[in-house]
Amino acid sequence: MRSHTPFAGVFTALATPMREGSVSHEDLEKLIEHQITGGINGLVSVGTTGESPTLNKDEHIKVIRATVKAAEGKVPVYAGTGSNSTDEAVSLTREAESAGADGFLLVAPYYNKPNDEGLFHHFSKIAAATEKPIILYSIPSRCGIEISVEVTARLYEAFPHVCCMKAAEGSCDKVARYINTLGSDFSVMSGDDALTLPFMSAGATGVISVASNLVVAPLVEMVQAAQGNDFESARKTFLKFYPLFKAIFIEPNPVPIKYALQRTGIIQCPSVRLPLTPLSKNHQADLDTLLQKLNLL
Repeated sequence: MRSHTPFAGVFTALATPMREGSVSHEDLEKLIEHQITGGINGLVSVGTTGESPTLNKDEHIKVIRATVKAAEGKVPVYAGTGSNSTDEAVSLTREAESAGADGFLLVAPYYNKPNDEGLFHHFSKIAAATEKPIILYSIPSRCGIEISVEVTARLYEAFPHVCCMKAAEGSCDKVARYINTLGSDFSVMSGDDALTLPFMSAGATGVISVASNLVVAPLVEMVQAAQGNDFESARKTFLKFYPLFKAIFIEPNPVPIKYALQRTGIIQCPSVRLPLTPLSKNHQADLDTLLQKLNLL
């Protein structure tokens, strides 16, 4: 029997609030307080929703440190430390561990598109640099490659702390294959809010969510209901918020969710860094209408 930190429930892929081009640590603290108050199960700091590609290394580590401090040990904090450079990912992982992260989220290398052998050695080198839990993140729509079940199984066999998959591949079949191949001690979490319930019906244990930046308690309750096989209750919440799950990707993430966070007063500014740009006026109006319909404004 392998022992690892359980990955279940709702973890928020935190947005990184910004003002006037810099990280707003004041708004970050408010966002984390909103998470804790809502009963979130875990936080993921500076993943791709946190605009990791456009934060420099100093900013990256400072955000992780600030998130750990604000969480006050009430929930685990996992740090996004993936990169398409293996050495950079190793360095980020070591520094994030020193900053107090409880574990790490490692996205598949993007653009350079390694084969399975390259992926195995990439993640192996990072895993060898820490003993803390690692979540792999397979999102082929962004990275151009997926992390195969076979590579995941090799990694789990060699490094038992590589013990969770954030699955954003759009496939219930893939979720079932992860679970059938790797066993029940290996966790699979949805990487797409709009697929949380279908994935949980196939055996996923929860979601690493963008929507929970904004809506916390209802999504935590939805996942708890599904964990308890009360899919009727879970489905009601899922369908209520399904339009939001789709709307927050109407433009590139995290542009819409930052706009929604600002409109609802959780953060003061919806700024994103280039090459991302602010939400278009038409989509602002659409999102405002939806937020009003959901009684979030």
